[in-house]
Amino acid sequence: MQKYHVKLLKGDITKLKVDAIVNAANNSLLGGGGVDGAIHRAAGPELVKECATLNGCKTGSAKITSAYNLPCRWVIHAVGPIWWGGNMGERELLSSCYSTSMRLAIANNAKSIAFPLISSGVYGYPKKAAVQVALATLEEFADCGVEMYLVLYDEETYRLALSCLE
Repeated sequence: MQKYHVKLLKGDITKLKVDAIVNAANNSLLGGGGVDGAIHRAAGPELVKECATLNGCKTGSAKITSAYNLPCRWVIHAVGPIWWGGNMGERELLSSCYSTSMRLAIANNAKSIAFPLISSGVYGYPKKAAVQVALATLEEFADCGVEMYLVLYDEETYRLALSCLE
């Protein structure tokens, strides 16, 4: 089995007591469905107020805010790509979400960070490919001193992610 420095967890990212959680955000940063909606609901109305001051975010990038009512310190809002078949730079943009989020975590002295599987919900990125991008990109940060978690919401996706470790 290949050794990765990313730990896989099954569950609800909004419940984790880590320094930072990553939000699979849309370009407006003002909330949406899936992980984005769950994070905004759990954080409370102050999160959307702060996000409104950030002037959105480009696809493949990320911005950091306070976490408000969440048990973490920060929310890093990463805007993943919509899947258009794989020939529109989706892999590079998705990888950039993870690396930009890690750089923000490091710059803010985070010791732990939890990621959802960015772009794999309504944005349609194939889940196995999304897991592979996440693991490969985060492995580049193996020696940075930050504990990294990839949080999978359902059993099927968790099992799929486990199979990618083999």
